[in-house]
Amino acid sequence: MKGDFSLNGYEEIVEGVKIKTLSKDDAMVMSQFVLKKGVCLPLHSHPNVQSGYLLKGRIRLFINDEVRELLPGSTWCIQNDLKHWAEVLEDSVAIEVFHPAKESYSSYEYDVALEENT
Repeated sequence: MKGDFSLNGYEEIVEGVKIKTLSKDDAMVMSQFVLKKGVCLPLHSHPNVQSGYLLKGRIRLFINDEVRELLPGSTWCIQNDLKHWAEVLEDSVAIEVFHPAKESYSSYEYDVALEENT
């Protein structure tokens, strides 16, 4: 089994959205997101399949013409290249898995050298 857990804490990637990589290998990346109430994640698509699980909060997710209100325990799967966006209705925490690994999230990966010095 290969994977790395980030002990570096969260990094804010846009205002109101923080990320921490939980595990990553060549095939997937799993990240935890902390989202502030009022944030709107813009309309976008990507070549990765995106699956998620909402741990806390409330989010309204728009995928093509479908709208879903997500509550704790809700899951979703967005196929590659589908346009989607979201409104964060309450402070939220979500876990998302991207397959194949979303390379832009690699920079939030755990630094092994840091572990050796702690």
